[in-house]
Amino acid sequence: MIVSESAPLILGSASPRRREILGSLGVPIRVVPGSADETPKPGEPPSSYLARVVRDKLEDVARRVAGPAPGIVVADTIVVVDDDILGKPGDEDEARILLGRIVGRSHLVQTRYAISAFPEIEIPRIERTVESIVTMRAASTVEIARYAATGEGLDKAGAYAAQGIGAFLVQRIEGSFSNVVGLPACEVVVDLTILGLLESFPRARDPASS
Repeated sequence: MIVSESAPLILGSASPRRREILGSLGVPIRVVPGSADETPKPGEPPSSYLARVVRDKLEDVARRVAGPAPGIVVADTIVVVDDDILGKPGDEDEARILLGRIVGRSHLVQTRYAISAFPEIEIPRIERTVESIVTMRAASTVEIARYAATGEGLDKAGAYAAQGIGAFLVQRIEGSFSNVVGLPACEVVVDLTILGLLESFPRARDPASS
């Protein structure tokens, strides 16, 4: 079953960043947000946390999908520093604390995704974790407070957006930029193609539309 306008790929995420990444690639999608317990368990390593959350999201989305679908992609992104998972801040004060831990040094951004395919859309066919290293410049407490006050990072792991105002803090990225934003475009397209969900990618421009 090939992804098409009439049979879009199911994106099991409410993240506008993931929706924009797939949309920019021209992949037809239908959003069916999935949920999972994203509270790290005591002593749970980041890799185990990601595997659990992504599996749970896929199972939840598969239960919500009505009718046949070519496949599902779900993902979760975390920021890791000193082996600690930095999640989304609960408020502006917590955003300042999280930013204080990552400025002036490097941290790891991991996105894990799972892709399933028709007819067993509840079973992951491919699971992959992509890592990027983000180095942030040193920033003053005033700069941190001002950025936290913008509210941009309140719904983002690590309390910042590399694609937004937060770019003023990002000195260097080693690895996939789209991975830092929320979904590694290169790897996802390769895996969708391997599974036969994408055909003749990228699609040629329709002469009738010019």
